[in-house]
Amino acid sequence: MIRNFALVAAASLALGACGDSFDPSSIDTSTYGAGENWDNPGGDWAESHFSRLEEITPANVGELGLAWEYDLGTARVQEATPVVIDGVMYTSGNLGRVYALNAATGEELWTFLPELDMQVNRHACCDQANRGVAVADGKVMVGALDGMLYALDAETGAVEWSVDTVVDHARGYTITGAPELAGNLVVIGNAGAEYDARGYVTAYHVETGEQAWRFFTIPRDPASGEQENPELEAALETWSEDTRWDIGGGGTAWDAIVYDPEFDQVIVGTGNGGPYPQAIRSPGGGDNLYLNSLVALDRESGEMNWYFQETPQDNWDLTATQPMTLAQLDVGGEERPVILHTPKNGFFFVVDRETGYAHAANPIVRTNWADGFDVETQSFNMTMDQADYSQGPKIVYPASPGARNWYPAAYDPTRDTYFAQVLDMGNLMFLTGDPSEAEYQEKFLNAGAAIIFTSDLQAAAATLPPPLRAAIEAEDSWQWVLDQPFSSQLRAMDPLTGETKWAVDGLGWQDRFGVLATQTGLVFHGNSAGTIFARDSNTGEELWSMETGTTIMAAPMTYSVDGVQYVAVQAGWGGGGWGFVPGYSAAYNKGFTNRLLVFRLGGGEVAVPDDLPPLEPAPAPPEQLEGVTPEMIAMGNALFTENCTMCHSNQPRAPLPDLRRMQPNVHAGFDQIVREGLFVMNGMPSFGDRLSPEEVRAIHAWLISVQGPLRERELELQRRGLPLDSQSLTILSNF
Repeated sequence: MIRNFALVAAASLALGACGDSFDPSSIDTSTYGAGENWDNPGGDWAESHFSRLEEITPANVGELGLAWEYDLGTARVQEATPVVIDGVMYTSGNLGRVYALNAATGEELWTFLPELDMQVNRHACCDQANRGVAVADGKVMVGALDGMLYALDAETGAVEWSVDTVVDHARGYTITGAPELAGNLVVIGNAGAEYDARGYVTAYHVETGEQAWRFFTIPRDPASGEQENPELEAALETWSEDTRWDIGGGGTAWDAIVYDPEFDQVIVGTGNGGPYPQAIRSPGGGDNLYLNSLVALDRESGEMNWYFQETPQDNWDLTATQPMTLAQLDVGGEERPVILHTPKNGFFFVVDRETGYAHAANPIVRTNWADGFDVETQSFNMTMDQADYSQGPKIVYPASPGARNWYPAAYDPTRDTYFAQVLDMGNLMFLTGDPSEAEYQEKFLNAGAAIIFTSDLQAAAATLPPPLRAAIEAEDSWQWVLDQPFSSQLRAMDPLTGETKWAVDGLGWQDRFGVLATQTGLVFHGNSAGTIFARDSNTGEELWSMETGTTIMAAPMTYSVDGVQYVAVQAGWGGGGWGFVPGYSAAYNKGFTNRLLVFRLGGGEVAVPDDLPPLEPAPAPPEQLEGVTPEMIAMGNALFTENCTMCHSNQPRAPLPDLRRMQPNVHAGFDQIVREGLFVMNGMPSFGDRLSPEEVRAIHAWLISVQGPLRERELELQRRGLPLDSQSLTILSNF
């Protein structure tokens, strides 16, 4: 599980100048938490999301009000935490937009929108997310969705340099994470493991953009030649001889990169295997290093210091790419430098930053891929009989959205408490075909498994084929589904034991959010309904809240300008499952206008958007296409599910159009939109290279076939005086 590579002499793949003028001791690690400035999306050198500022306290937090707000100019996902340096706020939005604002007034100083081919939406699995910027040496660095890394002049927003980080444009690489500043280097990873990517991280010189080194996180096909990094030769032994190298393998580092100045190393969290089933990816098994691992790399050379694999033999999309926090903890009477990490897999890890040794690994949700971790042997007690779905469907805990995901946690060292939103949910997983016959789909989803979340499984079970339903109801974990399909909570936890000190229930499993903690004893967070809260750090008691009318997922942050403390949060719906908007969210009820909200003591009220107007019944569809058969409509349904549902959830309240409600002009131009890219500049990619005219015609025929019945049901609801929502449609079906 753990190996130290400190004595490895061979260099990683390194290009460009290797001279180093950065002194790691110049970073003061004796002070924990952010002060007046919030230097990076995590706040301080430890990326703790913890503040030392003292103006806002439990005694006066009730006086908080709006200082200013800024319209982000987009209806798409907002996951970034702003950076504030010397009174200027820098933050990013979807696609890799950047905003520079006066942090005291909200005055816009400049904005940046990268030029990119919107065809990139075809292989962005979880919306157009971007999680922040890095600021250093008068430059603001941001990754764009298409894989370009930009360095912008901090005063003007002009591009100083840009570099293409993608090693192979024939594969589905994107960037969704924030760049990580590591001294005189900036480090960035890529997303795309669900598609056909092979993971890596790259370090560039801040001054010039010249590449310093690149580290691949999994091996390549040995038939292609020697491995790029010497550490990959050892990793190769953990992959089977029959590995499907052509598909990519996964391991992408789409988030969770942190620089540790105490050991002058970059710690990278790596992603899931691609495809998900090991039976396809690496038939015959193996731990498949360095999937789902923490990998510590020497900042200057890119050589590996150590690794720790958090989920061996990954079959379940249980990534290790969730945000890390650096800390010092008393472990058995000895003060140790550690990483606090709560990845998708349901365990809370305390890992030594010097050695990679796991001092603790405690489950914080239900898990059935492993039922424990042995600290002495540094190994998991794997329970593959409960979680290996290669021989039949299995209900696996936790689910692929993870016990934790991209939304940051906060660590308060004064209370030794870790605050985080935690999701306890599973999913049914089963193969979608014979693993030995899996076909590689270039630059497209290669997941290889179907997933149904336990939040929906009881209802979905009735629609499944009887053999599949019988199989899942025979599972021991079926009782878990019946007892509690899911639990979503904000928790205060002890890092070394994982025990919960207090918890507050969320609105639903999609109610996910980042957290800010302060030395004065406050915890700030938002929720999907658009409320921002301040809670007592010791008890979880609500001390202040304000309705904003805009869904909040990103982590709040705090800073000070001229002695005034502000609390800021970026608000907007999106991310994984972004097309499926829950009815309890502000996005569903009030729409998708996104904004940056900044609060101070003595501020005013937030202008809450009006509720969206009632839905109108779907328009009448055109006449069905000539020559359409039931078989053609069935094919269209399947093709829509495979190609379109990632973005078009066909819900009445969603970021992108419900295609069951198309107007006549859209029906008329359907083929030009889907195959010829008529709306590419609006974000709708062309599928001309993937779908034949006959297949597009089948999709269109299916949409026409469902639009008419939808209209009739909604007209009936209207006649009965009921709102046009899913609950009313369910009521109607019972008449």
